[in-house]
Amino acid sequence: MEFDVVVIGAGPAGLSTACKLAQLAQAAERELSICVVEKGSEVGAHILSGAVLDPKAMQELFPNWQELGAPLNVPVSEDRVMFLTGDSGALPVPTVFAPGLKNHGNYVISLGNVCRWLAEQAEGMGVEIYPGFAAAEVLYHEDGRVKGVATGDMGISENGEKKDSYMPGMELHAKYTVFAEGCRGHLGKQLIAKYELDKNSEPQHYGIGFKEVWEIDPALHKPGLVIHTMGWPAAKNTVSGSYLYHAEDNQVALGYVVPLSYENPHLSPFDEFQQWKQHDKIKAYLKGGKRLTYGARALIKGGPQARPKMSFPGGLLIGDDAGTLNFARIKGSHTAMKSGIIAAETLFDTLAAESPAAEPANYAENFDKSWLNEELTKWRNFGPMVHKFGGIIGGALSFIDQGILQGKLPITLADKTPDHATLKPAADMPKIAYPKPDNVISFDKLSSVFLSNTNHEEDQPCHLHLIDPSIPLDKNLPLYDEPAQRYCPAGVYEIVEKEGKKEFQINAQNCVHCKTCDIKDPAQNIVWVTPEGSGGPNYPNM
Repeated sequence: MEFDVVVIGAGPAGLSTACKLAQLAQAAERELSICVVEKGSEVGAHILSGAVLDPKAMQELFPNWQELGAPLNVPVSEDRVMFLTGDSGALPVPTVFAPGLKNHGNYVISLGNVCRWLAEQAEGMGVEIYPGFAAAEVLYHEDGRVKGVATGDMGISENGEKKDSYMPGMELHAKYTVFAEGCRGHLGKQLIAKYELDKNSEPQHYGIGFKEVWEIDPALHKPGLVIHTMGWPAAKNTVSGSYLYHAEDNQVALGYVVPLSYENPHLSPFDEFQQWKQHDKIKAYLKGGKRLTYGARALIKGGPQARPKMSFPGGLLIGDDAGTLNFARIKGSHTAMKSGIIAAETLFDTLAAESPAAEPANYAENFDKSWLNEELTKWRNFGPMVHKFGGIIGGALSFIDQGILQGKLPITLADKTPDHATLKPAADMPKIAYPKPDNVISFDKLSSVFLSNTNHEEDQPCHLHLIDPSIPLDKNLPLYDEPAQRYCPAGVYEIVEKEGKKEFQINAQNCVHCKTCDIKDPAQNIVWVTPEGSGGPNYPNM
């Protein structure tokens, strides 16, 4: 199938690209064929974000978004920031000392529902959207330009044989292909390596973010209340953060973010999250409530220092495939949308040229001139400050940088240790005794994964590849007590005993597509590739 532009991923970046391209084509009365491919069973099925949305990019893309019924229904009514000193103590932090967490004018949203709405707008303008088809392979012209993608074959057994349900993948060819897969996109990762897009960048940095949606007692619900916390129960030298957002319909979205630069291999990000919910200030909202959904997703937070070159022959890398999230503000949706708008404007002009360039290289110039680059540059030192100096001192330095110097510190700090290289030997680090779940406020992994509606066809090739199958038992287990058992938020990896021998077991059907294993494995031995289309979580409103 031939298109002018193929977009990989129906998240905020990809859908904004498609919408803006369609708008520009309509205004110029030009024919443009645009296709969006999405691996989730439907648009929004794999979308997970806090989320508080800065509407700046939405206002640019659809100035009449309110008339069009965009699901931005809950304006932020109040900000609260707390430093948790234990399982009951909390110190209020004035937002003047946390300028990134001021949310006046923003909205509490479900990003999944916003993406569904964006998809409706795109389809209304003639964009073709194919959910349930996973882009599995990048296709290249003989001269090395990206030609498009191939979607994965469906109906292949675990042994590689064609089943009765076999359906071959499609080749989607495009003049330009836009990769908007989100954090640690597996095709984006290949493109970065092939074209050495990161040769002038620092190592990328990541976190793992958890989210649950609860229905709570209406008497405790305060629409638009936004709470952020730091401190307890974060393990030593781990600057974690958390949130509790009051949405609509007596629901709250709550979650916890653990930076994947942590050093203690005994740490379990999932259990840190479950323990945090037991804090008196958080538990007070959840008593008598009901947990509705659960999910987890890696987030990318290296800042401009770690962002790769975003153009290459035949296409662009945008959104969190490249790393446009503003970690200091815990916001990536408006930045992803803006990166997509810039991509559309760049490609529209490139396609209109008499001899379109092989590489849309002026994307970088357009990006650099935008408010997006200005915002990300302003906050560029927040991550390195917190990593180097911890939450309290790093936070104080960030306040000086942002509150006093307005982000104009004359130096750009570096953070040159990749997240997979930060673990210390298990024998040298304290073990962490996490409380058992009470199944009222805190829960175990398997019951949580059940709420994510995760499903994979069991008889298919495993999508979690080990480069060297011996490493988990021969190296990771003795040195790090095999941390995959703990960093995975879905119970995918286990050390089990069979006939008196230890085995490294992969329960791939549990995978919620968070990509943490691909990022944090100390040997970089686990490679996440896309499973059969429509597999994975099915988030209703995350």
